[in-house]
Amino acid sequence: MANDIPNPRPAERILAYMVVAAVGLSVLSFLALIIATAVGTTGEQFSAFPWPTIIVLPLVGLPIGLVLMIVLLVLTAVRRGREAKDASK
Repeated sequence: MANDIPNPRPAERILAYMVVAAVGLSVLSFLALIIATAVGTTGEQFSAFPWPTIIVLPLVGLPIGLVLMIVLLVLTAVRRGREAKDASK
């Protein structure tokens, strides 16, 4: 029973990678902002090209990551429920 590890479907694997990518990019954006502020980046420099994107990325990426995580949880629960139902027959 302990060696009975279910094999996730490709959709679940893709969703898991999407969650990791969205949350990972958001965390990297947080770290970039913290480091840039510690180094002494001014407000005028934050209005230059890459910084508006880096500032907005966590505002978009974290909610998307949360929604994808919930979808992944629901898909996994449905799959496990079906497998348990099929195993009991």
